[in-house]
Amino acid sequence: MTTSFLSEVKRQPESRTVKLVWSDGFTGECPYDTLRGYCPCAGCQGHWAQEIQYHAPAAAVEPLRIEPVGNYAISIHWSDGHATGIYRFDYLRDLCSRQEEVQ
Repeated sequence: MTTSFLSEVKRQPESRTVKLVWSDGFTGECPYDTLRGYCPCAGCQGHWAQEIQYHAPAAAVEPLRIEPVGNYAISIHWSDGHATGIYRFDYLRDLCSRQEEVQ
């Protein structure tokens, strides 16, 4: 697990990605559909999920608002009304690092 934190989060509507920059210089871009499809909340994954599963969004979604959660995560409010996922920094970094695998 990394000890770095997110220093920049930027929606990029033209590429339908969120750009994530960490304090150690690592930069990644996650597609909207990947972030929404891998939402870590219990409503999407179940309360006892051992492994996060991809759940394809019903429609083309986009983040309306992205907010910090303490010093460890962000919350994304989606255009489909979903807003309960808390995306920990280490989880986001893993998603960004594995883009080839998760798409």
